[in-house]
Amino acid sequence: MTKRRRIRSAEKTLGTSPGTLLYVGDDIEHATRVRRIDYNADEYRIDDDARLGNCRVPDQSTPLINWVDVDGIHEPQVVAAIGKQYHLHPLLLEDVVNTDQKPKIEFYDQTSDNGTLPGSGPVVFATLKMLHHNRQHQEIDIEHVSLVLGSNYLVSFQEERTQDIFEPVIDRIKASAGKTRRSGPDYLFYALMDIIVDHYAVITERIGERMDELEEEIVGERASQQTLASLYQLKRELAHIRRVVFPTRDIVGALMREESELIKPTTLPYLRDLNDHISQNIETLDSYRDMVAGLMDVYYSIVSNRMNSVMKTLTIVSAIFIPLTFIVGVYGMNFDYMPELKSPHGYYYTWGTMVFIAVAEVIYFKRRGWM
Repeated sequence: MTKRRRIRSAEKTLGTSPGTLLYVGDDIEHATRVRRIDYNADEYRIDDDARLGNCRVPDQSTPLINWVDVDGIHEPQVVAAIGKQYHLHPLLLEDVVNTDQKPKIEFYDQTSDNGTLPGSGPVVFATLKMLHHNRQHQEIDIEHVSLVLGSNYLVSFQEERTQDIFEPVIDRIKASAGKTRRSGPDYLFYALMDIIVDHYAVITERIGERMDELEEEIVGERASQQTLASLYQLKRELAHIRRVVFPTRDIVGALMREESELIKPTTLPYLRDLNDHISQNIETLDSYRDMVAGLMDVYYSIVSNRMNSVMKTLTIVSAIFIPLTFIVGVYGMNFDYMPELKSPHGYYYTWGTMVFIAVAEVIYFKRRGWM
């Protein structure tokens, strides 16, 4: 995020009351797309253009799991309508539309002063960041993703993109492949998080490839000022990615520690495996960060050695010409009574002396290992 973007985001939310739905992010022209998926082990139904009125907490007696996939959070009224249908907390919805919100997890108990709201109950809310590789600008794009897990439903919010990041999970539901159709919404919650974490690994591998290319340039002494700029850009990207990946491990850890009735014991092994993957990514990012620092040191060392070599050559040349310049300077004085000026062979003697001094200096420098 640029400095101007951060200032604009801070000014936009300045003075607003808690729970105010105010979209913070890039301007998007497309309308929000809402998709509803109902499924179980035997059947599934997908409504690609679901109406907001049809998106509500399913009845506890229904055998189907309800998944509402919201593609686009730039229309607060749409997010507010879905939140009203699912009785979601205003602070939860505020984090959904705030793309500057860092990854976190919250456990809500949707109750009112008069008792439990109809269809409400415990809710697990997680805010995550999806990483995309922008091939055009050769940088990392960060997409804001929010997941809301209920007893028999899940609502996912994501920024508007050309392609739904959860499409692979939808394809598995259509093909009845894996455990998604045969498991509850907590496994779906894990499956969506797993896709996000898998993208972390892809981004990490691409950064590793870029580091290998830069290392070849630096070690091969083909590095330029652009190489240094690429190293600084890589260092910034690693810092951004680590700020995204590190809190994700805390989210998974909280899911495993919290004794929530929404997370079944059968899902815990998958969460532990997900936690291992995140830990591996963090270790890889830390090693890459050290490697970037090492590559910068190598780059500066090569530049310094190159500069020392140039200065050494210039110093040797200067040392050779200093005595020659002295001789020329002495005989360049316009005194009338210099005895050497009358010598018929003085010009040749002077040249011979200067050549002898220059050759002697070159031999001396080579013997000392300075050349």
